[in-house]
Amino acid sequence: MAHYDLIIIGSGPAGRAAAIQAGKLRRRVLVVDRKDRLGGVSIHTGTIPSKTLRETLLNLTGWRERSFYGMSYRVKDDIDATDLKARLHMTLDHEVDVLEHQFNRNHVETLLGMAKFVGPNEIEVATEAGDTSRMTADKFLIATGTKTYRPDYVPFNGKTIVDSDEFLEMGEIPRSLIVVGAGVIGVEYATMFSTLDVRVTLIEPRDSFLDFIDKGLIQDFTHQIKENGVDLRLGSAIETIEDAGEHVEVSLENGRHLRGEMLLFAAGRMGATEALGLEAVGLETDHRGRIEVDRKSYQTSVPHIYAAGDVIGHPSLASTSLQQGRVVACHALETPTLPESPWFPYGIYSVPEISTCGMSEEEMQEREIPYEVGVARFRETSRGHIMGLEHGMLKMLVSLKTRRVLGVQIVGEGATELIHIAQAVLNLKGTVDYFVQNTFNYPTLAEAYKIAGLDAFNRMPIPEEYKVKKSKK
Repeated sequence: MAHYDLIIIGSGPAGRAAAIQAGKLRRRVLVVDRKDRLGGVSIHTGTIPSKTLRETLLNLTGWRERSFYGMSYRVKDDIDATDLKARLHMTLDHEVDVLEHQFNRNHVETLLGMAKFVGPNEIEVATEAGDTSRMTADKFLIATGTKTYRPDYVPFNGKTIVDSDEFLEMGEIPRSLIVVGAGVIGVEYATMFSTLDVRVTLIEPRDSFLDFIDKGLIQDFTHQIKENGVDLRLGSAIETIEDAGEHVEVSLENGRHLRGEMLLFAAGRMGATEALGLEAVGLETDHRGRIEVDRKSYQTSVPHIYAAGDVIGHPSLASTSLQQGRVVACHALETPTLPESPWFPYGIYSVPEISTCGMSEEEMQEREIPYEVGVARFRETSRGHIMGLEHGMLKMLVSLKTRRVLGVQIVGEGATELIHIAQAVLNLKGTVDYFVQNTFNYPTLAEAYKIAGLDAFNRMPIPEEYKVKKSKK
């Protein structure tokens, strides 16, 4: 029976980062994944496919150029599902190839099959070929991610009523699309397909959506997606979903009725922990299949077993999962490492993009922190005008007491790239003065930081050291 220093179940971002870090520490590490190829949900059905699809749609539809050439402008006429999948498969193959190369280079062993615990330090792996093998390890990392939530009242058929995994395999582009669930996944797909001029209805049973984002930013975002053709229905709980053959019928509790060619159900995900045999090691999950951990070390209640990535819940980002995996490997293998930084960015790859770092106005108010707000509109920048941007904004929150920048929220083109300037300033405890004193490339969208910084600076009390001293006669 083979023995390892670390066995990792799952090869998504958390498992990938942990395996490579353990390999660089010259430890014997094994990665087990149930899929037929390495990469996990992130590469095959989640992060990479959805972002590739977004870029493909923006390119083929000519979305970014429509402010110059009109709403009817398209780079390619008669876009079909084959066009969308061509780039997708090329990207996924490349990602898997890179991952396999990284594992080989760092001497990470891999095994494809279903893993489950059979003892405190032992797992059993069943392959698709019907073979079963057992192996032991000193430490384990559960990085199995999540799976789609499929409630009984939704008549999934894999064609017209699908979950977010099946959505990528569509045979043809629908003329009308109903998206249930205005979380990150639902919002991303709904806004992506509006660029194809598909009639999209986004349904959310709650009265609000993306509640972790600054409300002012959500208001601006809501205005933009409605202008782009998304019919947003908040406070609309579903009563029934009916498969009517060539279309889908949806009845809402408020008495409204909807019809669409396709329905995407994207209301939540579950931790993929059901088949792990956690009872064999005394671990339990919550009602969503997620595992509770110590957020500094990512140890579970069983000290030699760790969990990281989406399987532990919030924030459920590929970026944070990568960081968590590295921390796990170092902690489990007793190797000193730098602690995680307190501020990390959120990125939502909708159309338009949303990205934030730090506190929202609501959090500032809850903590009773006196603050000032600086705002810049992308259309105010020369670069924004050159690109034809009619929308987009950057919002900066500054402490009146310390002048520190405590939060930045961006909606619009390039938001997920621009946010890293804010991340650096927040983690280095920088003040609004940084944006006033420093020069930004011109013309760039990053200049919005300068505009927002000056907007806040000009309304704040002038520090004593900045005041002009009057000479005594």
